[in-house]
Amino acid sequence: MANPILVTDAAGRVGAVGRTVTELLLKQGKAVRAMVRNEDERAQALRDMGAEVVVGNLLDLDSMHRVMAGCETLYFSMSISDAYLAETVNTAAVAKHHGAKAFINMSQMTVSQMSVTETTPSPQHKLQWLSEQALNWSGLPVVHVRPTVFLEGFFLTLTPDSVRQSNQIRLPFGEGKTSPVAAEDAARVVATLLENPQSHIGKIYHLTGPQSENMHFYAQEYSKALGRTITFQDIPVEPWRDALLERGLPVHVVNHLTAMADLHRAGRFDRMSDDVRTLTGQGPLSVQEVVRKNAATFTASAKAKEA
Repeated sequence: MANPILVTDAAGRVGAVGRTVTELLLKQGKAVRAMVRNEDERAQALRDMGAEVVVGNLLDLDSMHRVMAGCETLYFSMSISDAYLAETVNTAAVAKHHGAKAFINMSQMTVSQMSVTETTPSPQHKLQWLSEQALNWSGLPVVHVRPTVFLEGFFLTLTPDSVRQSNQIRLPFGEGKTSPVAAEDAARVVATLLENPQSHIGKIYHLTGPQSENMHFYAQEYSKALGRTITFQDIPVEPWRDALLERGLPVHVVNHLTAMADLHRAGRFDRMSDDVRTLTGQGPLSVQEVVRKNAATFTASAKAKEA
């Protein structure tokens, strides 16, 4: 029987890249070991797909040895966290000990504009840059995957409330252009790399959506997808940051999102790449397509309207 492919963060909520990667690999007939943090309904859903589900902790060495044993190829990804660097290095150490032959690392495109002398205000970006450095120093057979920003991270998470309530996208992005990529496309790229990783070792791939435009353009995309007029309203960063904290988001996450908003405003996400199409043979999803798929998220229910 073939060695299973390890997928970390397989039950993650935002974007659900790991879950989709697991599903795609299983459809290809691959054996998949899906690592989750907790035994819950998401873990059971992965098990129902046919994955071998293991509960693990990226910071716990004993746990990671158990998770990694018997796997030669892994997809490493994790949520925004102040422990990001420690979890990356811990996973890398265990992967090297077990002789991993391919380590597919989900990073972020801003890292391509960073160096030992250039950084961003985001503590998460700093950890991601350092994590890439550590993986490169490790001698592991690494492939870095760098998306711009996930559609699901900003658009499907942070805009539905204002779209439902006032038909507005309210974000502090100014006139800056951006090229968000769908998690589904990132998952297709990762699954392709995991299927035959050896020819990709040592390479870096950049993932973007099909266009880079400002938020007024994307408001028109929302309008076409939802069948009603949606407009973009630029808002100040600080009140937006305060609102995120009031929602209960961790300070580390809020600091990262705030920095990303500033980078959007400055045009730092005005990037384009054809890597999604080159690797998968299919172009990336547009904002309009993703919003249309999730139209219910942006539409007030009939019951709410009556109230």
